[in-house]
Amino acid sequence: MTTAAIAPFRFFGLHVVRTRRLGPSMVRITFGGEDLRDFAAGGRDQSLSLFLPHPGQREPRLPTGDNWFAEWRALPEDERAVLRSYTVREQRRDPDEIDIDFALHGAGPAGAAASGPASRWARQATPGQRVRVLGPAMEHNTAVRFQPPTGTDSVLIWADETALPAASAILEWLPAGTRAEVWLEVQHTADRQPLRTEADARVTWLVREEGAPAAVDAVRAAELPGARPYAWIAGESGCVKELRRHLVRERQVDRRQVTFVGYWRRGLSEEQLRAAAAQAA
Repeated sequence: MTTAAIAPFRFFGLHVVRTRRLGPSMVRITFGGEDLRDFAAGGRDQSLSLFLPHPGQREPRLPTGDNWFAEWRALPEDERAVLRSYTVREQRRDPDEIDIDFALHGAGPAGAAASGPASRWARQATPGQRVRVLGPAMEHNTAVRFQPPTGTDSVLIWADETALPAASAILEWLPAGTRAEVWLEVQHTADRQPLRTEADARVTWLVREEGAPAAVDAVRAAELPGARPYAWIAGESGCVKELRRHLVRERQVDRRQVTFVGYWRRGLSEEQLRAAAAQAA
């Protein structure tokens, strides 16, 4: 007897079901669609690739064959779907839905004007709008980065607003009693969100408008829990690198115990980041 292999990732056609503002800098968009019957998020910081239409397009323009990325890059920039990476904040069944939280770069009209295409789309999203995602068809997949090694006795988390959805989902996943030291950096006081966790977690909100210290200064001043902590740090690439350098060089944390993810880089779009990575590869 033979069994068909299931690819860990595939394309899913989705539509907006509803939206909910979480604060000045975050909006939650709930997506539905028949394709979600085969969607299988692994929880924690499960990521996916989200493709959005340009203004005036009914749905995103995107090749979906084996060579889709090269074909997508060959399309005119003002026609090809806008590509961004996001976290699955939550997946539900009956009905099949997923939530994705979008960081809105800047509050008010001035911020909206300065936002990128994904933030602008999220601000104006309405039920029925169509998107496409490249996401997981198996719970165990390489797009879940939060993977504490065997022997880990505590957890350290730092995230800015772009990684806040992932950090929140990780906290919900942590087993009861897990010691965790958590720093969450946001722009506005009203960007704080209620968090659910059974872990023994101490959460510090670093609010920039309140004059919070820089991330590395806040972490440097803290006493880390446990003898073998696992660190997950995600957000702006420059800040992530600085924090990793502090943990590995100054704190002598085993580099194999540190997962670091640059969700964005100041001054570069995701297309530019992906193009640079492809060229380097």
